[in-house]
Amino acid sequence: NAAAEDLVGALPPVGFFDPLGFADKADENTLKRYREAELTHGRVSMLAVLGFLVGEKVEGSSFLFDASIKGPAISHLGQVP
Repeated sequence: NAAAEDLVGALPPVGFFDPLGFADKADENTLKRYREAELTHGRVSMLAVLGFLVGEKVEGSSFLFDASIKGPAISHLGQVP
């Protein structure tokens, strides 16, 4: 797809990276939508990691749930009443 090859971010030595071939059948507007979705999902995942780290730091000192959530952040969800 010629529109995909010219997108910002296609850099040597890899060039345009599309191992599953999604861009083969996509027009220019669909490629822009894919790109926007990828950026949005990346930003949400970065916020999730930040929330995980904050959960580790404020363990037991939070005003939420009467500070009854204890232990590593990976087990916090199961302790929510």
